[in-house]
Amino acid sequence: MNELFINGLKQRIATPKKVVILPHRNADGDALGSTLALQHFLIKMNHETVVISPNDYPSFLKWLPGEDQILKYSNTPKTVRDKIREADLIFTLDFNSLSRIEDLTEVVKNASGEKIMIDHHEAPEDYAVLQYSDPNMSSTCEMVYKLIKTLDANAIDENIANCLYTGMMTDTGSFRYPATTSETHRAVAHLIEAGANGTQIHQNIYDSASFSRLKLLGITLSNLVQIPNLPIVFMTLNQNELESCEYKKGDTEGFVNYGLSLKGIVFSCIMIENENEGKIKMSFRSQGTFSVNDFARTYFDGGGHHNAAGGMSMESMEKTVARFKKAVSEISDQF
Repeated sequence: MNELFINGLKQRIATPKKVVILPHRNADGDALGSTLALQHFLIKMNHETVVISPNDYPSFLKWLPGEDQILKYSNTPKTVRDKIREADLIFTLDFNSLSRIEDLTEVVKNASGEKIMIDHHEAPEDYAVLQYSDPNMSSTCEMVYKLIKTLDANAIDENIANCLYTGMMTDTGSFRYPATTSETHRAVAHLIEAGANGTQIHQNIYDSASFSRLKLLGITLSNLVQIPNLPIVFMTLNQNELESCEYKKGDTEGFVNYGLSLKGIVFSCIMIENENEGKIKMSFRSQGTFSVNDFARTYFDGGGHHNAAGGMSMESMEKTVARFKKAVSEISDQF
């Protein structure tokens, strides 16, 4: 960890401050786990701390300790804007471009509070006075773990441990992705010793599906298509299919990974229609050397990690599929 970052942070949190902590829009386990863990830690240091989410997030994350205190911009916009404007410090976790908080971008950009970034995605923007950026880390939660351990290892209690374990588990695909290291496992061991209940967390995240979600998974898999002569598959979900299964936020989480369970497949994509926003949300996953981060940035205005990224299309599903097929044909020599 960068000594300049640690010293700068120590200086800024030495006395009580008004602190806002932000995850990205459509927060996942790593975003919520890291923000809540940091909040629990800063509260112990007598900071007035609030987590602000740009919008709602999946119900399977709503058991996290402290989640019920999160302010959602989509529910209370004035209160949220006031909190951000009054903050002395603004932490942004699990994202490195202010565009990831969408409607809050300008509010945060214009706020007088000092911005502090903690994130593990590639190509960070230069908006923070302090930046802890490491794309080699498995998760933002592992970065927050290292940070808290450096500042005060004894502060890691059951609440912090459960939050951090959640993000580390979800962002590593239950500790199977390549970014999972021996250091990750040592951190997890410490979190279990501090009170994290791995079995219960796994059940809360992965074994709480609704009947309609499983029906939606069935539709998704029935829409699975392989690109001829390439180790690439894609899946689609249109608005009618989502509505037929009473879609709720988070229901499609992890669906894209099913493509990689096929023998010989190294690149999987899912395209999900959102008529209200007028776009197709795309998720990309890969195995091995193929970079979906590069692919997303080049063709679909997105980005992320080497083996996990996202993008979007403002075209129809039919045109988006055609564009995807054309894009992979252009890079077929990489497979």
